[in-house]
Amino acid sequence: MGTWISTWPTGPADSRLPALLCLPPAGAGCQQFRAWQPALAGIAQVYGVQLPGRENRWREPMPDTFGEAVTAVVDELRHTVAADRPLVVFGHSFGGLLGYEVARRVRPRALVVSACRAPGHWDGAGHGIVEDDAELDKLFDTAGVDPAFLDEDTRALMVAMLRKDAQLSLSYAHTPGARLDVPVHAWGADGDETVSAEELAGWAEVTTAGFHRHTATGGHHAVLRRPAPVLEQLAGLLRGDGDRLPRTA
Repeated sequence: MGTWISTWPTGPADSRLPALLCLPPAGAGCQQFRAWQPALAGIAQVYGVQLPGRENRWREPMPDTFGEAVTAVVDELRHTVAADRPLVVFGHSFGGLLGYEVARRVRPRALVVSACRAPGHWDGAGHGIVEDDAELDKLFDTAGVDPAFLDEDTRALMVAMLRKDAQLSLSYAHTPGARLDVPVHAWGADGDETVSAEELAGWAEVTTAGFHRHTATGGHHAVLRRPAPVLEQLAGLLRGDGDRLPRTA
């Protein structure tokens, strides 16, 4: 079995550096965050969560439930990052939901989510992807992928990954409990047709330590396509001075 957490050190490992845990969107792997490590060199060690069924774990079966996936990530994280080491969790879209449930168990310094509806708005969110090819094509479009230019095998693999992640999301049921006592930063995009302003604003209900709204320009994946602003914010949070950074909310 492969590991749930990947890392890409640019030099000798330094366990004193803060850790940034990155969770990718549905249908994607964590290798996209490899490019973030040079940008945060000397500030943090970047870790990516790798679900089964993609990249180096493509032969492995998905967990049966959302809760099983969260438990596996948290168990490995606790063996990878010491409890007293500063940690910031970042998740994009479906990865934001996973990141939230991880944060409920490990209490990071901050939770940063982008293009992700708040937990109370997730009920049934994956039905369209699981059941409707038109919804899948729409999702390819938001990712900047034209299905017409994909060969049959590549499209089949991408569809399988998206549907498995969507099926996993359907097993999620938000269980209200104690709110997070860490700040939550939610990034949205002014052209996002997948996550509404109301769904993004719902993140204010999950924390007692401050909610901060930020806006990017573009569509659903705007933050991942042009990550400089969120990387600047993450660097500040990792250093412990995030609240003094200019806000775009």
